Amino acid sequence: MIALALGFLVAPLAGEAQQSAKVHKLGFLMGMDAQPEWQTAFKQGLEAFGWIEGQNIAIEYRSAEGNFDRLPDLCAELVSHGVDLILAVSAPETAAAKHCTSTIPIVFAIHGDPVGTGDVESLAHPGGNATGMSQTQGDLVSKLLDLLKEAVPNMSRVAVLWNSAVKSKQHDWKEATAAAPKLGIALDSYEVRAPADFDGAFAAIRQHRPDALLVFGDPMVVKYRAPITEFAASERLPAMYPQRQFVDVGGLMSYSADLTELFRLSARIVDKVLRGANPADIPVEQPTKFEFIINMKAADGLGLTLPPTLLGLADELIE
Repeated sequence: MIALALGFLVAPLAGEAQQSAKVHKLGFLMGMDAQPEWQTAFKQGLEAFGWIEGQNIAIEYRSAEGNFDRLPDLCAELVSHGVDLILAVSAPETAAAKHCTSTIPIVFAIHGDPVGTGDVESLAHPGGNATGMSQTQGDLVSKLLDLLKEAVPNMSRVAVLWNSAVKSKQHDWKEATAAAPKLGIALDSYEVRAPADFDGAFAAIRQHRPDALLVFGDPMVVKYRAPITEFAASERLPAMYPQRQFVDVGGLMSYSADLTELFRLSARIVDKVLRGANPADIPVEQPTKFEFIINMKAADGLGLTLPPTLLGLADELIE
């Protein structure tokens, strides 16, 4: 009888041990090679909730290496490998993931405009199989223009370089055109929809000689950050950029959400999904931490003296 009773006790314990030992497989879908600090922050975020790679989670990485047309095939590959969840870096990866699965949960890390692109029904109630972190908040583009105006008080005409093929960037353009008159500036649109468009955009900007440059970020534009910052430097154009990666390669200024922090925070949403929550019911979160970075060497190269009030706003000055 004692042995029989022990047998009944052991069976459930063994079942619980099997369940706790399950390894969840995550797919990490990238249009470009993600910054190493992004992957590290994501894994650190997971570890804070007890998810350890090699123990109870396995992460499969897939990168389109800048060839975004490959994303649907890469996503299908992840699905065929039986992933339990897809971490989609940004909007293009999310679109590809939603196209290839309507059942596997998708968590995006730095989406620009999940509502505008139709990837979620609303921030509060995503309503489908995708949720995550949005990298923008209202009036972000207005803030970029405000900071640029403070750096170049006499500017009257600003060139805007952006990828008009990205729906969320169309929203940014509308916001910029609404904000510009309040600052007494006019905007000129220079659209790039493919890598081959950059040379033509650069030539047109060079011909029209604006006072400054504003760049909207999307994965393709970020990929070409080095040529863009080199062009701005060669034309002595003060420029405001959408991510610090531009400043790290010689750009003048950037103002954006702390993208590394968003990857860490996205792990919190992944944890909820892995523990059984429905993505449709998990609100999309927005950033609370933004960083303003100034490259002082770039300012010196432009012969630009930045006002002390602007320098005082910076979270980091790169010497």
